[in-house]
Amino acid sequence: MSCSDHREPDPDDQNQLRVQAAVDSVRRVLEDSLGGPVPSMNVLIQTPSQTYFASAVAPGWQPITPDTYFRFASNSKNFTATAIMKMYQDGWLDYKAKINDLIPGTNLPYVPTTPDWNIPYKSQITIEQLLQHSAGVYDTDNDTIPGLRGETYTNYVQTRDSTHQFTTEGLIKPLIDHQLSYFPPSTGYHYSNTGYAILSRIIERIYSARSGSAKTYADYLHDYITGPASRVPIPVSFPYRANDQLLPQPNVASLIRQSSKWGVGFGPVNMSAHVGEGNGYGTMAALNKYIRSLMRGENVLDKQTVQLLQTDRSVKNPKYGLGTEWFDNLGYGHNGAIAGYLSVMTYDPNTDVSVVAMLPLWDFSRGIDSFDTCFFHMYYAAYAAKGALGYPIIR
Repeated sequence: MSCSDHREPDPDDQNQLRVQAAVDSVRRVLEDSLGGPVPSMNVLIQTPSQTYFASAVAPGWQPITPDTYFRFASNSKNFTATAIMKMYQDGWLDYKAKINDLIPGTNLPYVPTTPDWNIPYKSQITIEQLLQHSAGVYDTDNDTIPGLRGETYTNYVQTRDSTHQFTTEGLIKPLIDHQLSYFPPSTGYHYSNTGYAILSRIIERIYSARSGSAKTYADYLHDYITGPASRVPIPVSFPYRANDQLLPQPNVASLIRQSSKWGVGFGPVNMSAHVGEGNGYGTMAALNKYIRSLMRGENVLDKQTVQLLQTDRSVKNPKYGLGTEWFDNLGYGHNGAIAGYLSVMTYDPNTDVSVVAMLPLWDFSRGIDSFDTCFFHMYYAAYAAKGALGYPIIR
């Protein structure tokens, strides 16, 4: 071989191999811990100079790509917060206002004045507190409701009628019927999907008032945050109809393990109970493009408003701002868990590195402990990928 034929190893190729090996290792460790198959562990990481994607796939399971669709769950909350703060930036709302105050330029309050909206502490709750999970709004999606056999409201209804069209009024009715609340507004922190359902209704009411016609939460997100006319269009969607249940192709099915039994998890899913808090679906490439551009101040929010997302935090939880959480070693973003999918999207301004990780697996063979093991290992995969590129991981 002549000297002219000699080629030095491509550093990007070497880095790709390192990232892949790191994610492979975490998937195998998780599989050993669970004693059963882990179909795939997936990480997309973008540095200032390059993007890497690794999908560690068990033999016989479906390979994942950056453009494979999945349900990204509570990552939707960051989109909701972005929508609220875009409205604030445009002068459409005051995010520090109480929810029974009037929408600027109208005689319409942010939420209805009807009896079916008389939730505990309604006159004290602010939009800001809903964004921070500091409003004390009881979560009828995650916590049990009196009289429903120890079940949550959404689970109780959906297991009896999978086609039920959920509404915000239905989600908050148990709060009114049983006077359910975690604490007076601003005195604590408690994660609440129902609080974000209320935010979705606020977005709907403001957009409808501004446009002069009936609009939905999904309409505003498409028109101003993610659709073709937005600053950074991305292929995501936020289904709100009970019959809008299918993912686009290509997609990945999730896997659920209950006790010793394994099986393919959720196919079609009614997402109408999760509007504004967990109804989004998209791809890893889309989430990376979104969170990276948003947190860099290159999306629909200016840098000052982005700083509010990051730093206007609950007194009781200094890591959670306005629909935005700080994850040590990864940065600002959000995570999500729904319908058998686990995911997280982050951007670290200190390193200019964004990371999206996704695991299509829920395991309950050892109860909540094995589920948590899955969630933790998704983060371990993200840490491992970042570490493989030489970024320090601080323990």
